[in-house]
Amino acid sequence: MSNGSVFRDIAGKYDRLNSILSLGQDQNWRREVVSRLPNGRILDLGAGTGAANAIFGDRDVVALDPSPEMLALNDAASKVVGVGENLPFEDGDFDAVFSAYVFRNLDSVDDTMSEVARVLRPGGMAGIVDLGRPESTAVARIHRAGTSVVLPLVGITIGARTEYQYLHRSLDKNPPPEVLLANTPLDLVETWRMGPLGFVWAAVMRKPE
Repeated sequence: MSNGSVFRDIAGKYDRLNSILSLGQDQNWRREVVSRLPNGRILDLGAGTGAANAIFGDRDVVALDPSPEMLALNDAASKVVGVGENLPFEDGDFDAVFSAYVFRNLDSVDDTMSEVARVLRPGGMAGIVDLGRPESTAVARIHRAGTSVVLPLVGITIGARTEYQYLHRSLDKNPPPEVLLANTPLDLVETWRMGPLGFVWAAVMRKPE
């Protein structure tokens, strides 16, 4: 999760830019995943500035992020600087783990999923939403060409061209969720696509009892 510092210098603008790039749908995509998770204690992995806090309801939220600058803008009651590959929590500490737009930034998805499984109680659930490429090869090619132009242009408007060039490249990092999450300690319950051309993916997993 070493890329947590990529957006450090634009922390105050990050959520607004995400909303613009998602045509205002980023919160709806988070909500679809959170609605499938149990109540209780939830770890927001890669919580950033706390965009998901408003949709967690009465859950006991622990916000974890590698960027202190991002966490400084997060209004969660409990905040921890840390990375997904080495979670600073006891076994079975959480009823749920949620992560939005983080997995393409991880150093190791496998290590992170092992840690997520460890900190979940038996029967606990994890929900992930992230960006990628559309499933169709032809549509993915069009999407790739578009983001190569649009994302750096958006970055230029806030003086963050390098950061948004990185975002463009990160969309090609991981395979589809059915492949990415096929061999983790958690059972893959459901995956689905959202957003224009299906470039947003979501997954829900459960820890065996």
